[in-house]
Amino acid sequence: MSAPQGGWDRNYEDPTRRYPAASDPEAAPRPSVDAGKLWAGGFGTAVVAALVALVGILLVRGVLGVHILSPSDAGAYGDVTTTTYAFGAFAAAILATGVLHLLLLLMPRPMSFFNWIMLLVIAVGVLIPFTAVAEVESQIATAALNLVIGICIMSLLNSVGAIATRAARGAVGR
Repeated sequence: MSAPQGGWDRNYEDPTRRYPAASDPEAAPRPSVDAGKLWAGGFGTAVVAALVALVGILLVRGVLGVHILSPSDAGAYGDVTTTTYAFGAFAAAILATGVLHLLLLLMPRPMSFFNWIMLLVIAVGVLIPFTAVAEVESQIATAALNLVIGICIMSLLNSVGAIATRAARGAVGR
């Protein structure tokens, strides 16, 4: 069978091209995940997220004078709730790293799914402060801090995911 003259025929099969069977493991090579890089980057992201929470609380309470997460007489740092909030940001980043690892191993277009999941989790984090009984400025400050922490986690883990993912052998040039 020869290629048709003057155009492309979708029924034409090139006899020199190898068409792998669906069950052929080389048909769709999956990228490999460097778990060490992924989790090291995830830990670094968690530390940054906790520090963003701490700096945000110090800024909002100490500089702007908005009392979030603890009573006004607790000072610029707040109380144990501030520490819990920072550890919560740390834990959220570790959890996001675990989700990213699973997506990288199991899903097609894992970063698209990860970004959608993160955007929806960030939306929940921004909306939750408005469901609590508090002053409006405290609700806005907490929502803004949750937004910054979420964007920090999402953007850093996007970079980490790209670095920790390597193309599978034989996939170059396909």
